Amino acid sequence: MARVLIIEDNERLARLIADGLAAQGHVCDAVHSLAAAEDALAGAPFDGIVLDLGLPDGDGVDWMRGHHGPRPPILVLTARDALEDRIRGLDAGADDYLPKPFAMSELAARLRALLRRPGGRQDAVLVLGNVAFDPASQQVTVDGTALDLTRREAALIELLLRRAGQVVRRAVIESSLYTFDEAVTPNAVEANISRLRRKLEDAGAALELHTIRGVGYMARARGA
Repeated sequence: MARVLIIEDNERLARLIADGLAAQGHVCDAVHSLAAAEDALAGAPFDGIVLDLGLPDGDGVDWMRGHHGPRPPILVLTARDALEDRIRGLDAGADDYLPKPFAMSELAARLRALLRRPGGRQDAVLVLGNVAFDPASQQVTVDGTALDLTRREAALIELLLRRAGQVVRRAVIESSLYTFDEAVTPNAVEANISRLRRKLEDAGAALELHTIRGVGYMARARGA
């Protein structure tokens, strides 16, 4: 699971991309201008960006060149398919470049490849006790048997496994699991933790999800 920012002025296409990536287990926010992209990046941590180049308030190439400091990997998605355009985009800071029209399966695969790079989110299988999470398939297994989890439950266990033994603050969980457009009820995180904990216990998982009251949650091997 990764949180992805889609910067695309065609609202219908942006929604199709968001829906396609959500089906892969990602949390997606879509914006339609560079100004809105700046606001989004200031408001939440993102793991990757899908960027159109022709935006109503500027050019994506210029935006990449002018962006200083750390940023998530950028996959450019554009109708500019000439060789010179691809070179210009990559030299400006794009990590990958995919011309339109495109296949959703290829976009998803290219994004997974970006997130597998050093420092990315989609790395090796995560294991704690007898529980394993495969980022590529978004599958959780206990002693090799797959668990039937919702997309959000799988995203939650991934987040906790990546920080096993550490307290993950509630605010971090909310920003990782929910888009800007989703209303988060006061007990939403607790409800997801409760359902996930019950499914893990029923499957005989050798890990525990601890509640640190007023702070957040922590996953650790049972008995550790």
